Amino acid sequence: MPEEVYTQLSWFRRERVAKARVMVVGCGALGNEVIKNLVLFGVEHLVVVDFDHVEAANLSRSILFTRGDAEAHARKTDAIAESIRRINPSAEVITLFGDIAYEVGLGWFRSVDVVIGCVDNRWARYCINRQCMRAGIPWVDGGIDGLEGTVRVFIPGENCYACNLGPEGLKDLRRRIPCSGIIRHNEAAGRAATTPVIASIIGAVEVQEALKLIHREQLDSGELTSLSGRMFCYEGQHLTTRTVAFKAYDDDCPVHERWEPVISSDLDTRCSVQACLNELCQLSHGDRPQVALADCFVDFVESRQTGEQVHVMCPGREVESRLEQTPLRGKLLSELYQHEYRVLDNDFPYQELNLAQVGIPARDVLKVHTEQRDLFVELKMER
Repeated sequence: MPEEVYTQLSWFRRERVAKARVMVVGCGALGNEVIKNLVLFGVEHLVVVDFDHVEAANLSRSILFTRGDAEAHARKTDAIAESIRRINPSAEVITLFGDIAYEVGLGWFRSVDVVIGCVDNRWARYCINRQCMRAGIPWVDGGIDGLEGTVRVFIPGENCYACNLGPEGLKDLRRRIPCSGIIRHNEAAGRAATTPVIASIIGAVEVQEALKLIHREQLDSGELTSLSGRMFCYEGQHLTTRTVAFKAYDDDCPVHERWEPVISSDLDTRCSVQACLNELCQLSHGDRPQVALADCFVDFVESRQTGEQVHVMCPGREVESRLEQTPLRGKLLSELYQHEYRVLDNDFPYQELNLAQVGIPARDVLKVHTEQRDLFVELKMER
């Protein structure tokens, strides 16, 4: 890295940036720009998260993808990691292929200094915000659409995405349209969903704000000013920018719950439910532990009309895809009764299943209810 380029920035600490750990959620056009800038600035420890694959349509606005990636339908996270290593072979890149809502454990958030969101829907932003609040980690959000873009910063104790949504926003929370769908829709209509220019601008502002959060002392002294509590808005068609107030922090908001103190354990997702409960029983001194599941576990579904049952044995998020291989394929979920479990305890009938099979992601933090108190137990890193 050309260290001398940044010596003119009085607040920039090259060693601190090199040691900083940054998570980037979303590896589309915006994520490409954010990651490129982070690596060029000298960030050497990255966690990148996405659940999508590279398509030909991504290539016009995603600098880190190649035509070979699109032809191979490569995971975006893998393609990103390969490009990062070409730019800086010494960079440490951890790739997490999965949905931020259920498949990225809280321990990953606890392991980084700042999170940068490059996602395209409210539900994903809500999930990032919830995990960052639990871990006590600040995060930067960016959004782009056509020639417009926004950037916001959320710091636990100061500003909360969920509190800013309002009643209508919360109602619309789970409506999510993936970028790939937006791209195909716009291409069919002869339009571009977004441009490399707007991704570059918003991605650059996101990285600038993340670097400020890494230099917390300069923020606290007033040498730097964070965007926390405000929203940066850019409109490219008429070239206007503005910054508006965007701050809300309701003390009663349940999303603010900080999960601490966190207890380390020898558990991982390969452990059976029974082995997990046995260890938690020791940690809680026999207080009948119950593990709250972020997603329910479904053992069977039943047709409301005919009473026909099908065993699926999977987390709730996988039920629809599992049904495709059964006689109930094509049925709407509203036509089916779903038998589910929301906690793991001694009454859970499938004690032989491991934690991954019931939907708990690697390096997660388990919220354990006991008769006396709640415990927060982190699963160990899996090798």
